[in-house]
Amino acid sequence: MPWGEIRAAATDEAARAHTFLEEIFQPLQRAEQRRWARAYLRGLLHVSGRKTPRRMARAEALPPAAAQSLHQFINASPWDWEPVRRRLASQVAASTTPYAWTVAELTIPKRGEHSVGVHRRLDPATGLIVNCQRALGLFLAAGAHCYPLDWSLVLGGAWNRDPRRRLRARVPETETARSDGSHVLELAGGVVTRPRLPGVPWILDLTRCDDASRVLDGLARLRLDVVCEVGRGQVVRTGNRSPTVITVGELMEGRYARQPHAVPRQAAAGPSRALVHTYAGTVRLPRRGSSLDDAPAAYRVLRLPGPHGCRPDRYWITSLTDRSVEDVMTALRGRVAVRTAVAALREHFGVLDFEGRSFPGWHHHMTLVSAAYAFRHLPRGSVLTPMTPEPAAPAGAAG
Repeated sequence: MPWGEIRAAATDEAARAHTFLEEIFQPLQRAEQRRWARAYLRGLLHVSGRKTPRRMARAEALPPAAAQSLHQFINASPWDWEPVRRRLASQVAASTTPYAWTVAELTIPKRGEHSVGVHRRLDPATGLIVNCQRALGLFLAAGAHCYPLDWSLVLGGAWNRDPRRRLRARVPETETARSDGSHVLELAGGVVTRPRLPGVPWILDLTRCDDASRVLDGLARLRLDVVCEVGRGQVVRTGNRSPTVITVGELMEGRYARQPHAVPRQAAAGPSRALVHTYAGTVRLPRRGSSLDDAPAAYRVLRLPGPHGCRPDRYWITSLTDRSVEDVMTALRGRVAVRTAVAALREHFGVLDFEGRSFPGWHHHMTLVSAAYAFRHLPRGSVLTPMTPEPAAPAGAAG
């Protein structure tokens, strides 16, 4: 590419970044904070390897003191990340065609024990004990990408009972140890209260969730459509007059009527078709509370047999009872997209590179990482919409 075109492209990206950040970071009251936000975002986008404040300052040819200023902006500056994330979510929703919400787990390896939320746990992927932070991210799937829009840091152990450690890391009193399912419902409740965000289905993997029934019940109370993968031991209820409580594994492998559906899928060897089985009727969750007893949500159960018996069968529960099986299975591409997005955040956007130890600092870093991902992947022709205050959600919308 000729030098003139390179300079023009660089100038265009700088102008886009300035416009993008002025809109997204408008809640930051001080111009100096917005200036450091731009510098940090440029570092996340352009610095190779570990994206630390020192390397960002060096790459931007900033004075030596700039590294400390970037560190201060992330770790000590008292700006509120929640309004920034709300503006980011509104811009992504307005600039794309979303088709699903999903939640993904992120494990962040750490040395030492002082970074907020760090603990030792068994990594299911490797079978090894790792020292890490653990987070759940809220993603909006749109087109070929899955945009990170909100984050929840999972606390537990000493972080729930050691007041000195919590004070040093500036953990708010409202942040306590709770299950993954509680984090998911909190993220979903935040979306429901915002009328500008799309009402697309929630595509979740609940196979390792200890309280999957509670999550499904909570999402039903929020009036959200779901396509959730569950373990074969997930309990459901069939029939109305004399209901039977049964697991989805027993339901799909026993004497109950099932319907086969051939749906297209993309395999390594090229396009093919998979045979998905559905239960002929609908099921409901066992009754858990009075508010849903009158009209509990109805679900369809789907089963995808393991190929050639070498892998376990997979099961899904979905509230999309009026959609074709092909439409439901197509929505599951959101789970593939979120895995790709998490890998990109690890490799290219510095999601693992936060050097501070505080709770606010961690959320500041994750907010900038989310903004950098959105800036890189939003359609280049999309126009940022000036955000006005959102209308209030209907009473009771958050359940």
